[in-house]
Amino acid sequence: MNYLQTQEEKIMPTVVSLNTLLADYHLYYQNLRNFHWNILGENFFDLHPKFEQLYSDARIKIDEIAERILTLRFHPVSSFSDYIKISEIEEVNSILDDQEMITVVIENHMLLLRQMKDVIKKAQTAGDEGTIDMMGSYMRELEKETWMLNAWIKSPKETLRKTEMSEAF
Repeated sequence: MNYLQTQEEKIMPTVVSLNTLLADYHLYYQNLRNFHWNILGENFFDLHPKFEQLYSDARIKIDEIAERILTLRFHPVSSFSDYIKISEIEEVNSILDDQEMITVVIENHMLLLRQMKDVIKKAQTAGDEGTIDMMGSYMRELEKETWMLNAWIKSPKETLRKTEMSEAF
């Protein structure tokens, strides 16, 4: 039964893009577990729980993405060997310092956000509002996390750009 009233040929590009996002999230998740287990130094108490919070969120998103693919009436990719082939995110070395770990997480976020935009583009073409809505909320959350992590690696002397209110109106 086609309860979503979709045409397979129209929804297939969305499913392919969602499977890529699923693969990306699996590698991102594993990188976060790696960092959680291997963080050392003065920022341990900041970053150990932060990495756990991020990988817990990623684990939920992995399940939701797979379930969205199933909702669209396709099987999600489910082998780690396929994830490694499909994903743009790469496994990283365990021996990194805290700044390098956060930089990798931010780079992973950039790749995830780019893939989410691709999912939205494909879902718009297919008229798949459910997937578009899902990706919008994911993007909003990930952009905020990225901003916070980016602020963490900045020097306290750095500043943000100022908005000239007279020029804005």
